Amino acid sequence: MKFWRQLARPLGSDDQPCELEYVGFWARAWAGVIDLGLLAALAMPLVQVARLMGAGGLQQIGVGALLWLLPSAVAALLFYLAPGSTPGKLAISAVVVDERTGCPPGLAQQLGRSLGLLLSMVPFGLGFLWVAFHPRKQGWHDKLAGTLVVRARRRGEAARLTTRASYPS
Repeated sequence: MKFWRQLARPLGSDDQPCELEYVGFWARAWAGVIDLGLLAALAMPLVQVARLMGAGGLQQIGVGALLWLLPSAVAALLFYLAPGSTPGKLAISAVVVDERTGCPPGLAQQLGRSLGLLLSMVPFGLGFLWVAFHPRKQGWHDKLAGTLVVRARRRGEAARLTTRASYPS
């Protein structure tokens, strides 16, 4: 929470422009691996309990996937709402912000982004790969929700992936 407040403070002031770095494909992929590992650790016990309770036949029709996706979606939404980022994004010092204001996205944007993640997965992950080629490093889920994944620019770093932006409050 403290990290988010420190990063969001300069984003909200319109008198002082803030240099931001759009977070690219490989950093976001690494954050995704961290998040998926943590979510799998949360969901696997539920799947095992369902298997022990005799839901083996039901798992063949998708209950196992539901038992994995439901806690994953809830955990992701809670992380977006509480600290403003998932553990993977926190590990790479990145946050999700509204692309117009630079402020934390609202609940509707977060829900739209979460649903957009599913859409980005469907055609062979093309929506995620889009991050590598988009000038503002937005995937399909970011475009749909109107969000950006950014981090404060490190001092002395080359300016090739950064933008100088002043966001209105």
